Amino acid sequence: MRYRFPPHAMTLLAALALTACASASQPDALPKGTALPPPESTASAAPDISVDLMKQMTQRLSADDFEGRAPSTAVEPKVLDYIVAQFKAAGLQPGNHGEWLQTVPTVEITGGGYTPLTVAGGAKPLSFGFGDQYVAASYRVAPQTRIKDSELVFVGYGIDAPELGWNDYAGVDMHGKTAVILVNDPDYANETQEGPFKGRRMTYYGRWTYKFEEAARQGATAALIVHDTFPAAYGWNVVNSSWTGAQYYVQKANDGMDQTAANGWVQKPVAEAILAAAGKDLAALTAAAKQKGFKPVPLGLKASFGFDNAIRKSASHNVVGVLPGKIRPDEYVLYSAHWDHLGRCTPDATGDDICNGAVDNATGVAALTAIAKAETQAGPAERSQVFIALTLEESGLLGSEYYAANPIYPLDHTVGGVNMDALLPAARSRSYAMTGGDKSDLTAIFREALAGEGLAEVPEEHSERGHYYRSDHFSMAKRGVPMFDISRSTDVFEGGKEAGEKIAQDYTDNRYHAPSDEYSESWNWDGIVEDVNLYYRLGRALADSDAWPNWHEGDEFRAIRDKSCAAASGGCHK
Repeated sequence: MRYRFPPHAMTLLAALALTACASASQPDALPKGTALPPPESTASAAPDISVDLMKQMTQRLSADDFEGRAPSTAVEPKVLDYIVAQFKAAGLQPGNHGEWLQTVPTVEITGGGYTPLTVAGGAKPLSFGFGDQYVAASYRVAPQTRIKDSELVFVGYGIDAPELGWNDYAGVDMHGKTAVILVNDPDYANETQEGPFKGRRMTYYGRWTYKFEEAARQGATAALIVHDTFPAAYGWNVVNSSWTGAQYYVQKANDGMDQTAANGWVQKPVAEAILAAAGKDLAALTAAAKQKGFKPVPLGLKASFGFDNAIRKSASHNVVGVLPGKIRPDEYVLYSAHWDHLGRCTPDATGDDICNGAVDNATGVAALTAIAKAETQAGPAERSQVFIALTLEESGLLGSEYYAANPIYPLDHTVGGVNMDALLPAARSRSYAMTGGDKSDLTAIFREALAGEGLAEVPEEHSERGHYYRSDHFSMAKRGVPMFDISRSTDVFEGGKEAGEKIAQDYTDNRYHAPSDEYSESWNWDGIVEDVNLYYRLGRALADSDAWPNWHEGDEFRAIRDKSCAAASGGCHK
């Protein structure tokens, strides 16, 4: 979903990523106009990346007869057959116990018949309309959702972070109750990364997905996030459009019954009115919630709302190939890219209704296969290398979520990996950013790879928007596996930042998630080749090492990796 060339106008990307905060000190990019010679060949440099293969695959995957590669449609087998054939030709072996495909069972839930959100217990009853004042959906596979007289509890930012000594749920039993939760992190307003939650740079604790997950772990019946445009990084229109249609989830054996019965959002004025009815002030409670030691506040009010659920179950597939390692074949490095796109979509002025997804993400699958071919040519690495073309990224990272929850290769034997998502055709850039900032030992490998390619490191743009948590690598990261996500800067050699930003703006405005995202013979592949050379270096460095990179102390994923490794037999426990 996210293309690998940070756009100047990121608002649209933040909006589209919902169906799904200052930067650390890093070296500056080279000055404009500085000539950079082609990187010298080193032992860890990639064999020649097949540009012809990437061109052929991108063109084929984005052809009209693939109908925009919508998963769980009649065209999926045709797409899968093509990817499998390319994986075979690149030298990969079937990666799922002798099979190429991993089935991903999904469920589509579409809410309807919404009642107002009513709040009782104050001086007078309150009522708020669906869509313009609140939205909600259920993660549970059930025909009806009914929240009746559920006690409201204000839980600040809804965070339980033991490594930081922070628990917004301390001392309260949430069973039967509805959590009212603030968006983002407690220190998002900081201009720097100072603070327990990295200041302006969003952590996973600031993502709405985490807040709903934690509410479920606490036993809450429902969870309502208070929308505020600046800390959310998108307006209410984005929330409304993303939560008023079909919602997609990975099927679970328990039909999601361990989740809250309902998750949703309320407009900030709605939250202010609810708190006022409880004799509280939202601004005052927000200020209190920013401080360590905050305790949840029962509001003495009860909420009721409900809706019906139309349910459709289906299945799609990940494509999995492997190159066995020559020394430690039971240790694994992942390379991933999603093959799916939007299928048929809103027609353009010419009547074209196929969202071909050439950049997003035919380029990523083409790069994935080109790297596999290069790895085959280079010979076996010390560790095994796993190549996964993932499905259902556009529906909420579901293909990667399913793999991470049902890994073919144990996560405690998975060293780390590299994800490739939407490589934008453009000239070579002078610099790259580590998306998510310096979170793990992978940063040192990233900097070494940049040096090998003669490139500079720059800070991530718009770190407050939490881009690290919005692409397929995140499904692995949140389970403790360190994953690379890198971004090519807009400072290109042919015209500098002005030219690079113009290219990015044009794609965002005119092609992103539109029928016009089509392959063109006029594309400049230099930037994509630069991307793929870096991806190769990063993955090969992991595959030819005996090191087990971990998250830095205090990172939100460190504890889960440590727990996984401590319980491992072999793998990262060694």
